[in-house]
Amino acid sequence: MAIISNAVTIADAGAFSASLGSMTLIKTLTASSSSTLSFVHGASSVVLDNTYPIYIFKFINIHPANDGSGVNFQFQGSVNGGSGYGVNITSTAFLSQHNEDDSNTNFEYKTDHDLAQSTDFQELANFMGNDNDQSCSGHLTLFNPSSTTFVKQWIANTNNYTGSNFSVNFNYAGYFNTTSAINAIQFKIASGAIASGAIKLYGIKDS
Repeated sequence: MAIISNAVTIADAGAFSASLGSMTLIKTLTASSSSTLSFVHGASSVVLDNTYPIYIFKFINIHPANDGSGVNFQFQGSVNGGSGYGVNITSTAFLSQHNEDDSNTNFEYKTDHDLAQSTDFQELANFMGNDNDQSCSGHLTLFNPSSTTFVKQWIANTNNYTGSNFSVNFNYAGYFNTTSAINAIQFKIASGAIASGAIKLYGIKDS
């Protein structure tokens, strides 16, 4: 049986695959007063190699143990299977924000959030709040981490309900400046633990 649109056959008898470009859930890590959450290729069923050309990490209600300045959600990569996290990163960062009482709005480039050939952890959100209803959610997309030809591009977006009752949308992009394969990614909060929340790793096939 064919699939026809405007008199044009776009798929016929077995020629169409519904899985092209689909997201495949690889691993879910759930925090419980966790100092770090690490996705290491080959460990605990994690896949982070040339199986997929694009990997997406989804952050779901990342809730910190602490509150305020220095409570920053971060990530870094590894080229040695998680033995160390400190790959050179160059990145760019901007945000928009709006507080609950409608008295403050802002849109700006953040020079204190970007990195320039740094082995520091890259921020994904800051000034996180630990009230019962406060959390951060978003995603990180990592492109072709197994390449041994190109640097490793990534793009991230998060929304954070801060300790001072702001909604802050963070936008980051950058690259791991290495032609070695990135085979592990670690997430943490700079000051204190991740009290609760989940991070899901997906691969996008045939993309």
